[in-house]
Amino acid sequence: MPKVPGDLKVCIFDVFGTVVDWRGSLIEDLPKLGKQYGIETDWTSFADDWRGLYQPQMGRVRKGELPWTRIDDLHKEAFEMLLKKRGLKHPGAEGAWEFTHLWHKLRPWPDSVEGIGMMKKKYVVATLSNGNVALLINMAKNGGIPWDHCFSDRKSTRLNSSHSSVSRMPS
Repeated sequence: MPKVPGDLKVCIFDVFGTVVDWRGSLIEDLPKLGKQYGIETDWTSFADDWRGLYQPQMGRVRKGELPWTRIDDLHKEAFEMLLKKRGLKHPGAEGAWEFTHLWHKLRPWPDSVEGIGMMKKKYVVATLSNGNVALLINMAKNGGIPWDHCFSDRKSTRLNSSHSSVSRMPS
């Protein structure tokens, strides 16, 4: 096991894919909600395509082509783009938000809650995400993730954990 620096005080985590299983959660939940709205499609590829639109959308925000935009709004826009591309019926405004809010219910990987809980005994544990605060808090509440703090704001939308310069940022 690698040695932990003695002056380490805070452990900051990327969330999507690292702490929560976005893909498995969506693949399980999309068909159920789709059935409620009478929408049938290959939900596995839909989930992959939906997430696949994330980087291009974030790129538009980072480049200033779009103003700062909540990730919820980007997720909804991508959802609606995919409906149109696939020729699927739109579930209405309320339904589109219900699908979008599936991102708030992503479930943690089996070892995430216990592992973060163990780290929390000694360190401050927090997110570094461009997910909006409500999304991160809802995920934590739904999945029992014991964050001390959720870092998310306009700056992290432009510079987030997937950005190469984050690893070079001073602590």
